[in-house]
Amino acid sequence: MKIGIIGAGNIGGNLTRRLTALGHEVSVANSRGPQTLTALAEETGARPVRVEEAARGAEVVVVAIPLKAVPDLPSGLLDEAAEGVAVIDTGNYYPRARDGRIAGIEDDGRTESRWTEQHLGHPVIKAFNGTYAQDILDRHRPAGDPDRIALPVAGDDEAAKAKVRALIDELGFDTVDAGGLDDSWRQQPGTPVYGLRAGRDAVTKALAEASPDRPADFRG
Repeated sequence: MKIGIIGAGNIGGNLTRRLTALGHEVSVANSRGPQTLTALAEETGARPVRVEEAARGAEVVVVAIPLKAVPDLPSGLLDEAAEGVAVIDTGNYYPRARDGRIAGIEDDGRTESRWTEQHLGHPVIKAFNGTYAQDILDRHRPAGDPDRIALPVAGDDEAAKAKVRALIDELGFDTVDAGGLDDSWRQQPGTPVYGLRAGRDAVTKALAEASPDRPADFRG
């Protein structure tokens, strides 16, 4: 597939490494410009591009940037993406450590990914937000392996969700359907599933045990 990745930090960088290794055509962008991605491009074969070009022709777009930077993404970002593009939101809200207080999340009661979706003007699928970046490189396993980790995946667009779950399976991880985007609070920071390295049954249980109350550490 043709995949665009916006953000070349820990998650975006390691997804670039794995997806290119699997044979996908990856374009990668960051806020500092393609000239800063030369080393990653040489390592992986990914194509460094400007953010405005990252989604061009892409069947999957990964948004892996700090939440506070989402409003700064260019308008029309997804206008030239492939029809039916699946957009993966990997973001988390860290009001005290990084993002500052976002009223649209705290006052309006939106989930982090619903807030991101509204800024992008396109449905998103929440995935990889509680995944350790190094696990993307080191902890992938073949289907059926007893040590295979499962990742929660939330979203409203069932076709896009299926595409994302198939891609995660190809990356070497199981998935658990975590419901619609308004249910994605179950995998936000401070919940039992966040950072959990476990199989499907344990992930399903952790999602069910989540509380809708945002922990104090994740309130601005």
